[in-house]
Amino acid sequence: MRVLVLYAHPDPDSFSGELYRGAIGTLAAAGHDVVAFDLYARGFNPVLSREEWRHYETAADNRVGVEEEVAELLAAEALVFIAPVWNFGPPAILKGFLDRVFLPGVSFHLTGGRIAPALRHIGHIVVVTTYGSARWWAMLMGDPPRNLFRRMLRALISPGGRCTYLAHYAIARSTGASRAAFASRMHAVLGRL
Repeated sequence: MRVLVLYAHPDPDSFSGELYRGAIGTLAAAGHDVVAFDLYARGFNPVLSREEWRHYETAADNRVGVEEEVAELLAAEALVFIAPVWNFGPPAILKGFLDRVFLPGVSFHLTGGRIAPALRHIGHIVVVTTYGSARWWAMLMGDPPRNLFRRMLRALISPGGRCTYLAHYAIARSTGASRAAFASRMHAVLGRL
């Protein structure tokens, strides 16, 4: 299976960086064709420009500047997101990736003001994330990142597709044992993809 891994953390030595490298290894060992985008290392520009906005709804023109990213998204059969949660959202670089690459004609179709999913070739989304807050606090806030992936992005993929959301909460209070258990859980999920 062709798996697109999207990683967003500025520090490659972070726990997220460790998870990213481990995920690539696990997916490759399982025989998957892995395409990995480290958004920070690539210098991805998350800002949707005025010119891009002007062509946003025109599928023939809206891919300018993100052709490679769109091509890989359209070739993927599974998506893996590895990024922390900051201020109850993904890092700006990942949110910008979604804004600039998950375009009309790519991830959805706009027809008569209605949205129709377009990523039907993707059968699974896996999200691997860390939160600074405890789970109860994230739930109290409505857990916007979980909703972004499990509801909005999940609605764009194959009708029988799955979204697995793996979150390590209260990362600042984590221990070596809790991080190892979380990494082990991620490897198990990705090994069964």
